[in-house]
Amino acid sequence: MPSRVGWRLTWYWSAISLVFVLGMLSSGCGYALAGRGSFLPDYIETIGVPMFGNQTPYFEVDQVVTEYVRTEFIGRGNYRVVPDENGADAVLEGDIVSMSIAPASFTAEQQASRYIFSMTANIVFRDLQADEVIWQNGSMTFQDEYEVASGGGALDPSTFFGQEANAMERIAEDFAATVVSSILEAF
Repeated sequence: MPSRVGWRLTWYWSAISLVFVLGMLSSGCGYALAGRGSFLPDYIETIGVPMFGNQTPYFEVDQVVTEYVRTEFIGRGNYRVVPDENGADAVLEGDIVSMSIAPASFTAEQQASRYIFSMTANIVFRDLQADEVIWQNGSMTFQDEYEVASGGGALDPSTFFGQEANAMERIAEDFAATVVSSILEAF
């Protein structure tokens, strides 16, 4: 027959375990689906996304990036997106400060066969009603690689320019998704 001390110890640890389990159950886990949260104030319903600035020699990159950011905001929340800050509760302003293309690998003939495409931008998201910056990143950088050599190892100019445009679109899409996620989820 167990001793009184043994029963008390068993009862004590059982009570501690029960309190711990009940505490965990009552506290909730705070689980939420990634990409669907928002820390923005409830009054922000309309977001202005003016055309991004373009400090690079790449033509129309500002238009591509701006369009992807607007589309991402529309797809990720119940926000109305307008092309400027007139009538907006908040505004996202961006400036593409650099873009570069650098060879990543070479063929046996010492011609570049893969390139790395990089883009850096300065982003600021402001709450217009509270007149404060909610989120900013002064050097948001994205990269993508693309192949430019044809089957024989010779450089194919049409492939180069086609892949460059595709790489720019992929970067713009990834950029938009990351910016909007960062703003909505406060990372």
